[in-house]
Amino acid sequence: MRYIDLHTDALTKQEGVFHVTGENLRASHCAVECFAAFIPHPFRGFASACALAKKYHAMCREEGYRPLQSMKDFAPDRVNAIFTVEGGGAIEGDLAKLDSLYRRGMRLFTLVWNDKNAIGFPNLADPSDRRKREARGLTPFGHEVVEELFSRGIVADVSHASDGVFADVAELSKRCGISFVASHSNAAGVFPDCRNLTDGQIKTLADCGGVLGLNFCAAFLSPDLSPEGQREALLAHANHILNVGGESVLALGSDFDGIPTNAYMRSASDMPRLFDAFLQKFGPRIAEKIAFSNAFRVLANILGE
Repeated sequence: MRYIDLHTDALTKQEGVFHVTGENLRASHCAVECFAAFIPHPFRGFASACALAKKYHAMCREEGYRPLQSMKDFAPDRVNAIFTVEGGGAIEGDLAKLDSLYRRGMRLFTLVWNDKNAIGFPNLADPSDRRKREARGLTPFGHEVVEELFSRGIVADVSHASDGVFADVAELSKRCGISFVASHSNAAGVFPDCRNLTDGQIKTLADCGGVLGLNFCAAFLSPDLSPEGQREALLAHANHILNVGGESVLALGSDFDGIPTNAYMRSASDMPRLFDAFLQKFGPRIAEKIAFSNAFRVLANILGE
């Protein structure tokens, strides 16, 4: 089954066994992989993002990925790639730097990571209690950034964002008629970590025409870290998200190479067995929408068909 993965950190992983490689993406029939330039802190954030953009384009040439800046260039027989930026500190409070990253091919922008930046606040309110959720939202500059994303055709991503940032982006989304995504998040109704979306947020995201990418990080899925426990947790989160938001809201956002190895989803090579589980649980039509069609719809609407 062809699939789209809305988030991997393979571009910034430095060492060890990679979850994502050209070989296992091709073997697992990946249609689109989103490669994130992970910018955890604003110091030299723009320079780091530019260097990673250069690395991304070199990687595409070496691995034979087709870099996408518009979905009209999608090649059904290739692994297609999208350059993304994770961490709004990358633009250092300057819209001109957002424009520069756009010209370097960036087409999805994760507004915040785990620290406040000039755009807004993360969902982590208290490192000692991951159930506590941050309420503060976008700054005035953050509102400008999101409006610029919508006008330019860049996907606005609220994974890691506070409840306030989520609400502010949703309001702008409804006003502008442009959807947004949570590229790598799960369901707080199944496991109450602040990184996971509440039922209200899942419904709002669906109402705005967006998607939530199912995250394979075991710490956000279940306390049962065994392969079978993680399999059941992934199915439980998927089922909950579908029940709350409907069949068009769920997609995939593995977070591969940014997370410890999941005992069930050890690498991109394991994607086919996840799809087998989806087929058994939800049937072929819903499994295909989760794997491919839901994310493709959103990307095509925002990036251009």
